[in-house]
Amino acid sequence: MVIPWIGISLSALLNQVQPLPKAKYVAFQTLHDPGQMPGQRFGVLNWPYVEGLRLDEAMHPLATLAVGIYGETLPNQDGAPIRLVVPWKYGFKGIKSIVKIKFVEKQPPTSWNEATPNEYGFYSNVNPNVDHPRWSQAKERRIGEFFKRPTLMFNGYDDVARLYSGMDLKKNY
Repeated sequence: MVIPWIGISLSALLNQVQPLPKAKYVAFQTLHDPGQMPGQRFGVLNWPYVEGLRLDEAMHPLATLAVGIYGETLPNQDGAPIRLVVPWKYGFKGIKSIVKIKFVEKQPPTSWNEATPNEYGFYSNVNPNVDHPRWSQAKERRIGEFFKRPTLMFNGYDDVARLYSGMDLKKNY
């Protein structure tokens, strides 16, 4: 779906804090408040939700910290007060209700990768050539359309392909 997010490029924030040279990744953590977020009462995931990006991915101008949507302030159900939007990756990489961002030297854990590593990789780039173990990702149905269409590599954001040059994108799904 095409969403009109309002926010700033994640790189704008990261450039302000100047990571140390040993930093290779950016780790994110969500709010953990089962009283406000009843889904966190269930043991589906190890809460709080965590996500991560390589530093070069985080510095790409399309990686966005969103604070609004459709011209309005971001509502709670969409990840208020701030959420990550990385349009060339699958949606679960877009951590909501961010309360902590830190630079780390080693690949940080991610919630879905920890819960089911055979289904959810760290990179999670949109890749029609790598099926999820339970469904094909080769075709997608866009909102408002009846028929499925071929899924585009990186959701059609071809300029991000350079970030993964030389990587085996089936192994590093």
